Amino acid sequence: MELETNQDALPVYEALASKVRLEIVQLLAKHKMNIRELADTLKLSSAITTKHIQKLEKAQLIKTERNGHQKVCSLRVEKVVIHFPKQLFSSYSTKEISIPVGHYTDYSVVPTCGLASSEEFIGPVDEPKYFIVPERMDAQIVWFTKGFLEYKSPNLLNKDEELTMMEISFEISSEFPFANDNWPSDITFFLNDIELGTWTSPGDFADIRGKYTPDWYPDNLNQYGLLKTIRIMNHGTYMDGDPISDLLISDIDPLFDTWKFKVEVKEDAKNVGGCTLFGKAFGNYDQDIKIKLFYN
Repeated sequence: MELETNQDALPVYEALASKVRLEIVQLLAKHKMNIRELADTLKLSSAITTKHIQKLEKAQLIKTERNGHQKVCSLRVEKVVIHFPKQLFSSYSTKEISIPVGHYTDYSVVPTCGLASSEEFIGPVDEPKYFIVPERMDAQIVWFTKGFLEYKSPNLLNKDEELTMMEISFEISSEFPFANDNWPSDITFFLNDIELGTWTSPGDFADIRGKYTPDWYPDNLNQYGLLKTIRIMNHGTYMDGDPISDLLISDIDPLFDTWKFKVEVKEDAKNVGGCTLFGKAFGNYDQDIKIKLFYN
């Protein structure tokens, strides 16, 4: 589960602000338990224990299922990640463009693979030829096991504007048939055919539904990814603050009319675990692929 520092996340913060509820989380991390078992272990009444359970349910941290006459509780999430507001670089002017995940201009993919719009799947899944149909432009989620997707956007800088930093952000995960929270994948990124670096995605997530994932999309398929930001700066290239290569912003030619951004799972990668890209109608973030230029 990923959270922002805003009011939408308050139910989770409130649910965890309790010694008893933290103990319930610790107990359920070991195995499923019913209300009576939890109450006996905590030395509380069933009524009070139920209130604590309801608080954790509201925050989508645990779930309860009926097993005969009993309500059995279990954890819904393995971890909670809190994203603080991004640091602003106010001394620079910026230009930004968003690219929908279906607007790729070149591709080569190997099944499992597929596309879906906010309303339906685009063609049969695991059929790479459907990656070229015109309807792909409506895609809001795209996935593949090996290969690449390449996107193009205009370079909006004028000749008298000096590029000082570039950010590329997107929601991404691995790709596993249905889903698998523990499925590492080495995903490599390129800008104008220059390799930016490789990041290892930890998994393909379906423990809870994505915040924006449409209702028609099955529960057991990948629901959301991680919001990742590549920054190319004057002292290296970073993924969310962690260095991924020594490439400098000065190594990027700012006079190209077009930026080419490629996402690839290499055939010889150590972890060939696929890639899923989420648009604004899927996952946990209301955004497409964003390219942001900082300049003087």
